[in-house]
Amino acid sequence: MTLGAAIAAAAILVIAEIPASRAEIRIAVAGPVTGPLAGLGEHMLRGAREAVADINAKGGVLGQPLALAIEDDQCDPKQAVAVANRIAATGAVMVAGHFCSNASIAAARVYDEEGVLMISPASTSEALTEAGHKLVFRICGRDDEQGALAGRYLAKAHAGRRIAVVDDKGAYGRGLATRVIATLNALGHPPVLTDSISAGERDYLALATKLKQARIEAVFIGAYHTEVGLILRQMREQGVTAAVVGGDALVVSEFAAIAGDAADGVTFTSAADPRLAPAAASIVARFRARGIEPDGYVLYTYAAIETWAEAVRREGAPAPARIADRLRRDRFATVIGDIGFDAKGDVDRPGFALFRWRGRHYVPLPD
Repeated sequence: MTLGAAIAAAAILVIAEIPASRAEIRIAVAGPVTGPLAGLGEHMLRGAREAVADINAKGGVLGQPLALAIEDDQCDPKQAVAVANRIAATGAVMVAGHFCSNASIAAARVYDEEGVLMISPASTSEALTEAGHKLVFRICGRDDEQGALAGRYLAKAHAGRRIAVVDDKGAYGRGLATRVIATLNALGHPPVLTDSISAGERDYLALATKLKQARIEAVFIGAYHTEVGLILRQMREQGVTAAVVGGDALVVSEFAAIAGDAADGVTFTSAADPRLAPAAASIVARFRARGIEPDGYVLYTYAAIETWAEAVRREGAPAPARIADRLRRDRFATVIGDIGFDAKGDVDRPGFALFRWRGRHYVPLPD
């Protein structure tokens, strides 16, 4: 049973790992702990717990241990707002989260108004940091960058072929697909078909039929791994052999479990694999010794908390407004590499690259 399933079975929506001491600094991690995207939330929990354990083993921050609260938003904007208000009410000064862009966008306003510093390890929608919030950051890249990369790849690798672009109507999927379409148009290779699906459904036969009738040879799907996996299986069942390209939501092993053999050959954009960073070697080895592969967003969540903790040490206090200023002017050595943030709160680390699923593992594509 996965961690998310165990939590759901126990009907626990909030887990507080906060001992009784009043001398602790309260922080939180928020994401899809239960629901269809719980696998992604599990990545966040692993990274957050490991970071807090490592920091506390070294004496905490400013001599105070960290107390971690875990909140479940199920990637739902309304729940994310409730979670954000709950986190603010507990006196937490920082949150690593949220995961889904629509949840992060909804919660960001609350954090900014209530004085909680937010660092998302995974929300790539441009809208998150374009809103002008002072306390909102992300440690991952943006969809305008990865969408442009996906569009360039499609135009080059599938030049002269019939291309479709599909989105899930959400902040992440639609934002990414919009950028892919704009890039294809700019390169003189507009898609012959664009369409949208509803996230959370299980029957995508109508879409597979459209792709087949339009003789699509390559399709970009802007959606999370659960939907892309199901769409891919149903495409193949209908005899649609079109190449499939997606975004960084496909970086999780659960995608291959959902898509099965159909996952083989799927191309996707994602940030450079943080497991290969020299600074991550010891932590990766520690996870693997426990039988856990720290793929996807595990190390990004670790780095979010790690970066905040170092900023607090340098500033001498966990005051969110002061930490936000510190994040914007300093650089930080983390498990994912040396990073800094711009005025909007976007990270300046190296951007996105192309990967391809081979069996049950993904590999980087050569430049």
